[in-house]
Amino acid sequence: MNRTAIAAQTTPALAGRADVGARQRSPRARAGRALSWTQVRAALPGAVRKLDPRALRHQPVMFVVEVGALFTTVLAVLQPAVFAWWVTVWLWFTVLFATLAESVAEARGKAQASSLRATQRQTTARKVLAGQDTLTASSRLDLLETAVVPSASLRVGDVVVVEAGETIPGDGDVIEGVASVDESAVTGESAPVIRESGGDRSAVTGGTVVLSDRIVVRITAAAGSTFVDKMIALVEGSERQRTPNEIALNVLLTTLTIVFLLAVATLQPFAVYSGQRQPVLVLVALLVCLIPTTIGALLSAIGIAGMDRLVQRNVLAMSGRAVEAAGDVDILLLDKTGTITYGNRRAARLEPVGGVTQSELAAAARLASLADATPEGRSIVDLVEDAVGPGAALPADAVFVPFSAHTRMSGVDLDLDGEPYRLRKGAGSAVRGWLRSTGAILPQDTRARLDELVEEVSRSGGTPLVVAEQSGQHPARVLGVVHLKDVVKEGMRERFDALRAMGIRTVMVTGDNRLTAQAIAAEAGVDDFLSEATPEDKLAYIRSEQTGGRLVAMAGDGTNDAPALAQSDVGVAMNTGTSAAKEAGNMVDLDSDPTKLIEIVEIGKQLLITRGALTTFSVANDVAKYFAILPAMFVGLFPQLDALNVMRLSSPQSAILSAVIFNALIIVALIPLSLRGVRYRPAAADVLLRRNLLIYGVGGLIAPFVGIKLLDLLVSLIPGV
Repeated sequence: MNRTAIAAQTTPALAGRADVGARQRSPRARAGRALSWTQVRAALPGAVRKLDPRALRHQPVMFVVEVGALFTTVLAVLQPAVFAWWVTVWLWFTVLFATLAESVAEARGKAQASSLRATQRQTTARKVLAGQDTLTASSRLDLLETAVVPSASLRVGDVVVVEAGETIPGDGDVIEGVASVDESAVTGESAPVIRESGGDRSAVTGGTVVLSDRIVVRITAAAGSTFVDKMIALVEGSERQRTPNEIALNVLLTTLTIVFLLAVATLQPFAVYSGQRQPVLVLVALLVCLIPTTIGALLSAIGIAGMDRLVQRNVLAMSGRAVEAAGDVDILLLDKTGTITYGNRRAARLEPVGGVTQSELAAAARLASLADATPEGRSIVDLVEDAVGPGAALPADAVFVPFSAHTRMSGVDLDLDGEPYRLRKGAGSAVRGWLRSTGAILPQDTRARLDELVEEVSRSGGTPLVVAEQSGQHPARVLGVVHLKDVVKEGMRERFDALRAMGIRTVMVTGDNRLTAQAIAAEAGVDDFLSEATPEDKLAYIRSEQTGGRLVAMAGDGTNDAPALAQSDVGVAMNTGTSAAKEAGNMVDLDSDPTKLIEIVEIGKQLLITRGALTTFSVANDVAKYFAILPAMFVGLFPQLDALNVMRLSSPQSAILSAVIFNALIIVALIPLSLRGVRYRPAAADVLLRRNLLIYGVGGLIAPFVGIKLLDLLVSLIPGV
């Protein structure tokens, strides 16, 4: 091989070329699923089962309605009347519609759980029988003694070997090898992913399939407690815990129910004293219409639907508390490596010096990197070969010089035209020392240009690698600089702009020096950065912000992120990350897209806004019912109350029955909204409050007037009412 042949492999097309190999990946669009009659029919049996008073006792508002319905049923049997039976039937419908809302929300989760459960088929595993504790990176896979066992028998700490075409039998960490894995059964993504030992992409999930090569996996979760098991339990809603806000709202609704119960109970003595005794049936109807049945019926469904919307976006939330906290987040911490950037530095461009041509530098850099198995070395080869195609292979007698922390260089030694030929690439100071050891003296202009390039690359947040060569016994010469760039993922700036519009401050956390961190932060568009950060620094930063009353969210994927993920109010771990990170976080993003946190925040805010909007609507439409029922009850005694009968309802009985029917039907009408959620638009809190009051406050006042009047026109046609 000669130098002319090497240089002929390349062209000047490499000049200025940047970001070769950057992945193009956009989040999958997921539309919300509309409520169908099929879903309603499937949820009806569950809704009927939830009529059990033991199940309803946790919902005080609806429990009171059910007790009222039981009471009116007894009255209707003892004193049959058309009006009594109509009121009784619609009171039961009110309770049924409330349980139906919750049942439909749960049914969606169960449907998703069924598809997840399909991935849990029993498989066999090739378990390593001996030497598990001494297994090292140098262990030969073909010499491991294994035995085929059922996957259900695996325990934490067991080691298994998985080859191409086999299903990974359980959750674990890759401790040896690298393989392409199909995770579509869990994540929904068709593109395979790489899983390898010794990094932050070592975690594998049971039920996924190895597509190529062979890996050794150490099991981290026993059968029945795997990641998919947790997903199934959570999406089914069987373990959904009530959030603090939900508990507080339940307390408020309970208090209002008690207040109205006392008010209605004390109303009868005043009515008797005034000579206008009211039937118990009417009092029960009044109570049901006055207490906040709408939000009481939909409260549970709103929470379940919020969790369901996260699952639709391939995010697993360990608790409803985390979803709510996401809606109130003030600060977002993002780990730079693997989160804001792709994680592995990549060759972006080649800059020759000292009269060296672009082709010469490219050929030399490629040869020096062919045997370099590091991500940086592979990226240099990719940079050259993507531009000019595959070049010549290394000769058989070539000797690769691996990188070491001591030399901070790597390279290759080979024979060129009968003389020894050596290539080196590495840190600037290390290569300069090697140059001096060969007796090389850099010309002034070459040294100045080299210093300029090294400083330029460093200031831009990149890493400069200097390439040099020595032929025969001649002094070595410098060829140029390879710019390694920590590539920022596409669309990050736009995502951070959206977070800023939500009032969320973004902070990049990295172990890089301040100069590099500042350059990456400016390119990505974050608000602030924390450089040279240790796990302790991250933890201290989060605690200091929380001490100031702010809620902190963090996305991360490495074991070093685990303490901070555990401390943060919302910790989103990447599914590609380590088991430690996933255990520490309270959410796991199956797509491993850190920008998904924006969608998580939006869903959290949407959950809070939906709950607030429907609470406002519920209280407002209760006010309108007063104008239907109270005048109907006492207009005979106080004719002046007819002035409050602004809807001009046909009769006292039709007014009461119309209000009861409207009270039941409005729950059905709002089920789709509670499941879909109120649309969230980034805006200031006062703007959102004003919009809430105008749409759901005023709307809650107007809707009952229109609805009850229309129902009254129909009810008045019923004989006996």
